[in-house]
Amino acid sequence: MAWRCSANTNIGLINNLKASGIIQSTEVYRAMSLVDRKHYAPIKPYDDSPQTIGYGATISAPHMHAYALEYLKGYLKPGMKALDVGSGSGYLTSCMASMVGENGQVVGIEHISELVDLSTNNVKADHPEFLESGRVQFVTGDGRKGHPENGPYDCIHVGAAAVKTPMALINQLKSPGRMFIPVGSELHSQSIYQIDKDENGEIKEEELMGVMYVPLTDAEKQRGNW
Repeated sequence: MAWRCSANTNIGLINNLKASGIIQSTEVYRAMSLVDRKHYAPIKPYDDSPQTIGYGATISAPHMHAYALEYLKGYLKPGMKALDVGSGSGYLTSCMASMVGENGQVVGIEHISELVDLSTNNVKADHPEFLESGRVQFVTGDGRKGHPENGPYDCIHVGAAAVKTPMALINQLKSPGRMFIPVGSELHSQSIYQIDKDENGEIKEEELMGVMYVPLTDAEKQRGNW
């Protein structure tokens, strides 16, 4: 039913996602209600579909963001720390920041500097206090390598498909910690994987759903696509 979740307003979209059973928790409902997609997807913000944001990047469909937040919510509690790889427009970074609260932090990483500027300006328009307090930080860098300077992280979200799971990201997870990542190639099937690291550092992978994401690649290849 995900494709039926489009609406004319942000709260209408969120209510449709809840009615469809994709949003199941009060934490995710609240976070997505507080972050208005019009600041992050200016063309058709409340359509439940992926949209281009320029520079060879897209903002995922709202239902995929809702799934990500639901699977990660146990690791986005107040005071926790998260990494958003391929943070794009900054939308999901802001939703995650809403969930970790004033004492938490979310780092968004992008290898396209123009997207870092875009996401920063988007959050300034929606929740400037996230940036002013340091609750949200955007950095330019290779997301496949993560951002160890601020790690380790309670959870990591990856917004582009890796051919295989980057070990650098697994290494930056806390014990326990969780990662939500699409894995697969552009030409073949992709699936979202939930990767859990337990308190002893043991890794468990679970395939959640089939998807189609843009590839997790380097800046030069991405710039060659636009």
